[in-house]
Amino acid sequence: MADLTSTFVGIKSPNPFWLASAPPTDKEYNVRRAFEAGWGGVVWKTLGEDGPPVVNVNGPRYGAIFGPDRRLIGLNNIELITDRPLQQNLREIKAVKRDYPDRAVVVSLMVPCEEHAWKAILPVVEETGADGIELNFGCPHGMAERGMGSAVGQVPEYIEMVTRWCKQNTRMPVIVKLTPNITDIRKPAEAARRGGADAVSLINTINSITSVDLDNFAPEPTIDGWGAHGGYCGPAVKPIALNMVAEIARNPETADLPISGIGGVTTWRDAAEFMALGAGNVQVCTAAMTYGFKVVQEMISGLSEYMDEKGIASTAEIVGRAVPNVKDWQDLNLNYITKAKIDQDLCIKCGRCFAACEDTSHQAITMSDDRVFEVQNNECVACNLCVNVCPVEGCISMEALAPGEIDERTGETVSGEYGNWTTHPNNPGGTMCNVMPEE
Repeated sequence: MADLTSTFVGIKSPNPFWLASAPPTDKEYNVRRAFEAGWGGVVWKTLGEDGPPVVNVNGPRYGAIFGPDRRLIGLNNIELITDRPLQQNLREIKAVKRDYPDRAVVVSLMVPCEEHAWKAILPVVEETGADGIELNFGCPHGMAERGMGSAVGQVPEYIEMVTRWCKQNTRMPVIVKLTPNITDIRKPAEAARRGGADAVSLINTINSITSVDLDNFAPEPTIDGWGAHGGYCGPAVKPIALNMVAEIARNPETADLPISGIGGVTTWRDAAEFMALGAGNVQVCTAAMTYGFKVVQEMISGLSEYMDEKGIASTAEIVGRAVPNVKDWQDLNLNYITKAKIDQDLCIKCGRCFAACEDTSHQAITMSDDRVFEVQNNECVACNLCVNVCPVEGCISMEALAPGEIDERTGETVSGEYGNWTTHPNNPGGTMCNVMPEE
């Protein structure tokens, strides 16, 4: 059996699946249920300073985006950090860690951007026996308006400063949670690195308004006739999260910085993809809120079976394996050629491939009078739109052809003369031009 044991910045857990800082980790009751279900660790919902209480809205806190089958694909929330007293949270964290010493318990923190505030909260968290802290520099709503959360995460200098304060005042590993609401994710990651961060976690939620009530013309969720922007999460944000994780993993300045991957992890495959792009473990929220804590059991069994099939002994062997294959566009091979192929035995003659190609692409698919659809290779540019709109999995595939190869279906010769991106000889200064290969 594959070994799913995870060690992340020195923090050990029986598997790489952690619950992210969110409503599922807001109290002892939830966390104990999570550990009984099999989660390897949790990041306790964000604690604030011991002062005026945080007050959440008492109306709807979530807006949602659904797929055609009402499957939840995106969730917007306007909930703030924990509204429970700091001392109560600390007592519960201590009790949970005492009873589950083999599970990871990391505490998310957010206090004003002042050194004394951080120096005050760090020792009381450390006393609980927690394994580490996560600095919440990502929350885009509510707390950001108070100069915390993403208001800090959008300023690299603040990230570096607060991270350094924490490293100087605690023995615990420091994980910096990054906001995606920024132009270049590499800059805050580099700032965390300079501040001495042990790791980064990303992504936090994305600024969003998911919908508008067209009866009262207010954003949803609606509170007494008004709405506000919130934080977007769930399966829909996964592509954004994967890209940002990869950007950090392949940046020479942060390539050795451990990453905890967050953003739409719903299945074992999602987790494996995050790890392949450089994440040492993953954090989950929306999937647990949608399906309950036992969803982790499917993640554990699925990842274990995949690793057994591939002969992968430990999760560490997955981490970063896809990073060398992530390139900038100009480094792609423009002489690589594929053509679409339709499996007539699987085709249900719906015509979606034809409509998509004829109306919006390259008119490379023909339709006969009896609705037989065929690809014309001389017009096909291999965009694979037809593959993506086809409702039958495997019906349309992309076949790779070597330059000069005779296509047996059409008798055409594939030239491969698509050109290369290179430095033009007449411009040695380095302007990139699309030129044809030399004979």
